[in-house]
Formats: sequence, C-alpha cells, structure tokens
Amino acid sequence: MNDFWAYLQSRSQQLIFDTTMHASTVAQSLLLGIIIAVALGILVYRSKWLTALAVGVTSTILTVPSFALLGLLIPFLGLGVPPTITALVLYALLPIIRNTVVGLRGVDPAMIEAAQGIGMPRWRILLMVELPLAWPGILAGIRVSTQMIMGIAAIAAYAAGPGLGNQIFGGLSRIGATNAVSEAVAGTLGVVILAIMFDIVLIVIGRFTTSRGIRA
Repeated sequence: MNDFWAYLQSRSQQLIFDTTMHASTVAQSLLLGIIIAVALGILVYRSKWLTALAVGVTSTILTVPSFALLGLLIPFLGLGVPPTITALVLYALLPIIRNTVVGLRGVDPAMIEAAQGIGMPRWRILLMVELPLAWPGILAGIRVSTQMIMGIAAIAAYAAGPGLGNQIFGGLSRIGATNAVSEAVAGTLGVVILAIMFDIVLIVIGRFTTSRGIRA
C-alpha cells in the first residue's frame, strides 16, 4: 500500500492528465452518441420494421469485441482519437436508441390528442409533449451507455487512444517490474471513480430536467 501511495504522488501529473483525457473522450463520444441515437429513435419509432432494423444493426455492433472493432477501424482512421471516438459512439447507440423508441411509444395517446386538439403542429408535439415524457427512459439508456463506454475507453489504449487505459496496459505489460501493479491499479481505480462521477452527474441532470409529475 505504501508503494501505491508513493506511485500516486510521483506520477500525479500524468494521472491527472490521463484522467482528464479519459473523461473528455467519454463525454465527447457520449454527446455524439446521444445526438445520433435520439435522432434515429425519433425517425424509426413509428415504424416496427425500421425500429427492428435500427436495433438489429446496433445490436450487431455491440456483439463485436472492442479489440476487433478497433482493429477494423485502424486501417481507415489510423491510431489515436479518431478510432477511439468512433468505436465509443458506435457502442453507445443501442441502449439510447432502444430506450428512445420505448419512451416515445409509451407516451399516452390522450396527451398527443390533447396537444393536437389545441392546434399544436407535429414538431411542437414531439418537442414539448413526447420527448419530455420519454426523457426518463432516454436518460436511463444514456446512463447504461455511459457505464459501458467508460470501460471500453480504457481498452482503446490498444489503438493508442487517450486516457487511463495507458496506465492499465502499461502496468500489465510490465508485470514484475517496479510499480507495474501500482500503475495498473491506479488506472483501474481511475476508471471506476470516473464511472461513479459520471453517473452521479447524470442522476442530478435527470433530477433537474424531469418534471415532478413524471418523477412521482
């Protein structure tokens, strides 16, 4: 334990940098994933076969091992950030698309009819009625995607991606050497702490963006 704390103190700057890069990579990937997945969910939720297609394709992506997907992306995107972001966005899609579709389909038709009755156009009904009512479900999908890509982001060190995966892989590749275990443990703990922090942030966002009536 003393060796571990000594390692943290001696490599604090590098750990802070890797943690910041890991958080930034996940945040950027998650934002892109949300935009793409929610847009796709809106486009397909009224059609059963389009929904099946979207869910089927994203489910297939999710079955591809992260090492394999990164390996497929490297020849086209090179090493570093591009393949990392692309892989994380692809992995983030399924839970958000699925929950968007479920949430939108679960809106009470009476609410939509009431909005139509007061002359609301279709796009306003979507933005002001359907999406707010579907939001808790969508947020649940976002939380699942966040936890999933948080760990996958560490594996992206295989493709020279940024983040705490460099600590984990660096330590594992030097097992038996001085500070090798401390390096791997520091990276792993960093990923766990970030995952908890991201989830807390999303819970707080949900608390402030969900109406009391829906929460109740």
